[in-house]
Amino acid sequence: MPLVFAKEGETVTIRRIGGRDDVRQHLAELGFVVDSPVLIVSHMAGNLIVQVKGSRVALDRSMAQKIFY
Repeated sequence: MPLVFAKEGETVTIRRIGGRDDVRQHLAELGFVVDSPVLIVSHMAGNLIVQVKGSRVALDRSMAQKIFY
């Protein structure tokens, strides 16, 4: 299920990351790797603020749809 469907306050574990190689590499550099926990801090109109590996990161809807839990 894509990250856009997770609820605020929920902690999910990343199971798969889709997209092109450069997109997956960029997300990995931000800390989005398989089996890592992600806390959904805020959810507004499909855009997310998440906490991953101690940092808060803003994701637009298109990026959040490439991360599956």
